[in-house]
Amino acid sequence: MRLRTQVLLLQLSVIAVSLGVGFGVVIAGADDRSRDEYAQRALAIAQSVAVDRDTVREVAASDSTGLDALARVNGPVQRQAAAVRERTGALFVVVANADGIRLSHPDPAEVGKHVSTDPSKALSGQPDITTDRGTLGESVRAKVPVVDGRVVGVVSVGVSTEDLAAATRRSIGATVVIALIALAVGAVGSILLARRWQRLTLGLEPDELAELVRDQGAVLHAMADGVLAVDSAGVVRVINDKARQLLEITDDVGTHLDALGLSDRIRVVLQTPTHDPVAATVGDRIVLVSSHRVDIDGRDLGIVASIIDRTDVEELTREIDSIAAMSTALRAQRHETANRFHVLAGLLSRGHVDEARSYLAELTGGAGHVGLDGVENVQEPHLAAFLDAKASHARERGVMLGLGDQTWVRGSLTDPITVTTVVGNLVDNAIDAASSESRRQGGEAGTRPRVEVDLITEGDELLVTVADSGPGIRFDDPSMIFADGVTTNDTSSVPGGRGMGLALSRQLARRLGGDIVVVDPGGDRRARTENLWGGAVIVARLPGVFEGSVASR
Repeated sequence: MRLRTQVLLLQLSVIAVSLGVGFGVVIAGADDRSRDEYAQRALAIAQSVAVDRDTVREVAASDSTGLDALARVNGPVQRQAAAVRERTGALFVVVANADGIRLSHPDPAEVGKHVSTDPSKALSGQPDITTDRGTLGESVRAKVPVVDGRVVGVVSVGVSTEDLAAATRRSIGATVVIALIALAVGAVGSILLARRWQRLTLGLEPDELAELVRDQGAVLHAMADGVLAVDSAGVVRVINDKARQLLEITDDVGTHLDALGLSDRIRVVLQTPTHDPVAATVGDRIVLVSSHRVDIDGRDLGIVASIIDRTDVEELTREIDSIAAMSTALRAQRHETANRFHVLAGLLSRGHVDEARSYLAELTGGAGHVGLDGVENVQEPHLAAFLDAKASHARERGVMLGLGDQTWVRGSLTDPITVTTVVGNLVDNAIDAASSESRRQGGEAGTRPRVEVDLITEGDELLVTVADSGPGIRFDDPSMIFADGVTTNDTSSVPGGRGMGLALSRQLARRLGGDIVVVDPGGDRRARTENLWGGAVIVARLPGVFEGSVASR
């Protein structure tokens, strides 16, 4: 049996039992209530007759002797009793004197006779309510004394028990009708509730719902991508383990979006459907976030967001860039080496052995360094190779990369990947800025683009200064270049957009306990620094990246 059918039957059963119990209580007390009601009615009628002045006078003047039967039948007491009976619908209104002789009765033949029931309690001065059988049949009757300084008689008023039974039947009938109407209303309500239950559960049974929830949980937590769902009020309703990891969320389901501590860039995606992935930084990760709105039957159920980790892709891209730069450097060195071998071969072929020997001695004596000038001051192998490769990459783009006179690096890096990532992002952005400014000026003489890097070690800390000949930072607030997605590069081939390098670099630096700041925005707002080319100057401080204590130069 389907759950909605079970619910319907259960509700109908509860309603029927409740109505049955209530109906039984009403029926059980209906007769007593009707009897009390009619008894009080009879008592009120009897009391009104007993206090009537004419009735009191006539009763007080009567006695058991010398009364004419015809006079009694046509007397004022009989007429008044008949009028009261007609007005009230009572079965009888009997007035008797102190001897119990009737002065009135619905049957004139009974007038002058002794009453059929015991009047002693009323004649003693106390009202008497009983159910008794008299000459007119069984009735609920009330007897009250007639007092004229003393008890001079009694008034007895009765209501037929048949009328009482009829009233009880009418009351029961009305109760039955009300109960049936209530049962019908309850049945209709139960049917409507069952239909709504079916719509809400999409026709699924409890075991199917339970299985669906288990499957959903298994799928959500097994997904390689993060999933985060918020309802229309901005409250988190679903979040899997991957989303918690990527967004660094520890709050429970039911937390409002504003309390999660997410960046503005991610919050915008969670508040507005964004089909194209947007890149954002979270800690030392880069994630792609997209979202779409969920509508069912015209109801807005909220927004579901998909979170993808792009950190590995970004690191791979950096490694590929480094490999490409090193390949460029090797290609340039291969060309240089080939040229030298051609010179050496030419000298030998012409018999200039001494000149060839002198030329070869010069080459093997290390008279000069082929590549980045001043790189011998960087004795950390990772940085030296990385900067040498970047210099070759810069030359390919027409930019001259040089090391500042203050450059002095000794020791070994404890985290080469982090350091080269930060330095690489700063250098790449500087090369891009210098190259774009050169293209804008059309490669005029004397405007060769240039980037200068200074690296200085102090203890276990590395200071990196990067200056370029680019157009400078055009934002009113120069620190905006460190915000997610902020870029001046129009290239849109990168998934999630560009503008993540500097944001990631600053987060990595701050994670180490350092920072990256703009000391000179360059351009029209150029500060008084040693930057001679008019571009931006950015300084990074990376503490704890060298092993041991390294003395500065």
